[in-house]
Amino acid sequence: MLARRHAISSLALLGCTVLLAGCNDTGVAAVPPERPEVAVVTVEPAPRTIVRELPGRIAPLRVADVRPRVSGIIVARLFEQGSTVKAGDALYQIDPKPFEVELQAAEAALAKAEAALQQASQHATRIEILARSHAASQATNEQAIATLAQAAADRAARDADVARARLNLGYATIRAPISGIIGAALLSEGALVVQNESQPLATIQQLDSVYADFTQSVTELNRLRRDFERGDLDRVAEDAAKVRLVVDDGTLYPLDGKLLFSEAKVDANTGQVTLRGQFNNPKRELLPGLFVRVQLEQGRDPDALAVPPQAIQRNASGAAEVFVVKDDGRIAAQPVRTGALVDGQWLVSEGLKPGQRVVVEGFQKFAVGDAVNAMPWKGTEYSDASDGVARARQAR
Repeated sequence: MLARRHAISSLALLGCTVLLAGCNDTGVAAVPPERPEVAVVTVEPAPRTIVRELPGRIAPLRVADVRPRVSGIIVARLFEQGSTVKAGDALYQIDPKPFEVELQAAEAALAKAEAALQQASQHATRIEILARSHAASQATNEQAIATLAQAAADRAARDADVARARLNLGYATIRAPISGIIGAALLSEGALVVQNESQPLATIQQLDSVYADFTQSVTELNRLRRDFERGDLDRVAEDAAKVRLVVDDGTLYPLDGKLLFSEAKVDANTGQVTLRGQFNNPKRELLPGLFVRVQLEQGRDPDALAVPPQAIQRNASGAAEVFVVKDDGRIAAQPVRTGALVDGQWLVSEGLKPGQRVVVEGFQKFAVGDAVNAMPWKGTEYSDASDGVARARQAR
């Protein structure tokens, strides 16, 4: 019995020895990890129009303040606030009675002057006849001629007084200087208005066509000029140049506009150059003061390189970079310089070459230097988690 137990113990020790030997055996082959899959796009040159999107504000095509040209008491308001008026429409009525009395007095003075002129004319004619027969002296004749001239001048002055009185009577009816939309009435009946006072009675804005005023940095304009001179960009033809609007809700305004001018000076405070576009506004959707984004076509790059927005990452210093898959299947970080966002893709002006494969999705699956399995990108949307993954990768 004792011998049997000894034999069993020996076999157990032998089995443990074999098991430990197997655990320490380094000759067993380890299974290599599977390469992670990432989505990539192959960069290919293609002609693209350079579009700049700039902030701007809508301004009316024409704006005019309604002001009194004579002093008096307003007796009637003749328009509906917010309505459409035409040039020449009556807007306010100032009490016309003082101007009617003034006109009557001027007409009476004119009649008196006409009578005096007629009398002077008849007297001058008689004196001329008498002077020919030497019945009147030459001095008397000259005095009669001078009196006639004074009477004619007095009649002309009284005629001007009548014209002025009629003009003031006409100004008692305040009319619209331009066609457009009239705003709120700032004064009502019974108010005293003074000729050429600073406060307007109302404001009219022409909105059938509007301006979009926007600015662009002089640095960007100079960069474009240099690109044109080097031949990196082709100028957009005059008939192809368009200005488009993106309104406050992010939708594209359906009507294209035209660029009117670029101011010939730079604002010393902001370093900006002012530009203006004109847009038809038949439905009056564009109201003065509305914030918009203006898309301005400024040139065409015949060999532009572009990548989806999610392909552009930021390194620890904040510089733009992309991750490319090299020929050996390994990941490399590559600094780039981006240009404008055109048709939903970033133009890359420096750092990429045609044919390179740029990672678009799968950033969380690799680190720089890892071997990956590159798959063509199918255009799926970019995960918002990639920013956090990029920051975690930078912390490594």
